[in-house]
Amino acid sequence: MSTVVCDVLAAYSIQSSANVRVSAKVAPHAEDRLLKANRLAGFMTQPKSFAIWLTGLPASGKSTIAAALRPQLEQLKLSVEVLESDAVRTILTPTPTYSSAERDLFYRALAFMGARLVSHGVTVIFDATASKRAYRDFARSLIPQFIEVAVECPLGLAMRRDYKGTYQRGQRGESSTVPGLQDPYEAPLIPEVRIDTTQFSATDAARTVVEVVKEKFKEESTHRPQLP
Repeated sequence: MSTVVCDVLAAYSIQSSANVRVSAKVAPHAEDRLLKANRLAGFMTQPKSFAIWLTGLPASGKSTIAAALRPQLEQLKLSVEVLESDAVRTILTPTPTYSSAERDLFYRALAFMGARLVSHGVTVIFDATASKRAYRDFARSLIPQFIEVAVECPLGLAMRRDYKGTYQRGQRGESSTVPGLQDPYEAPLIPEVRIDTTQFSATDAARTVVEVVKEKFKEESTHRPQLP
């Protein structure tokens, strides 16, 4: 895991272990500074530095696509980091409750980590459900070069694919906040990419995302003013 991610996780863990109550809200003036700093950092770095958020129901195929996407991006000579929500949770919230307040804070922290990586020239793949649009919109506000990928899968198929047992825990009453089952999942309204996992293999889905990446940043580079 990269130094930037480790630093952010360590800071969060120290604060949590000290039993300091953390608010999901950030003071308006502090958030303004954060947004401006990340936008400037993103502008100053190479245009190859960007983020891709794979969002979809649990077990929709996000991780499989992320695993196929990473090597395809690395073939373009990019430095790539995958931020997979369950892996990050083992550090941020080792005993997660999946409450609304906890999710709000977790996704803000995840977006901040991704923004810092992008500002250091690392391409980030977010592999995370992020059931509320506000979570992904916040990440987009921090990261100038952002691509949202809707990983679409019928609920019934996702439940059959669910090797982690997420839906089973919800059905047994062990969890009451499973997105798509008890909690609503807010699908992207206008994503840069839509992937129907009933029609695309993971490799083909990754190839589609890469083509969109190439086209998007090719267009942006023609309109970006040259820095002195």
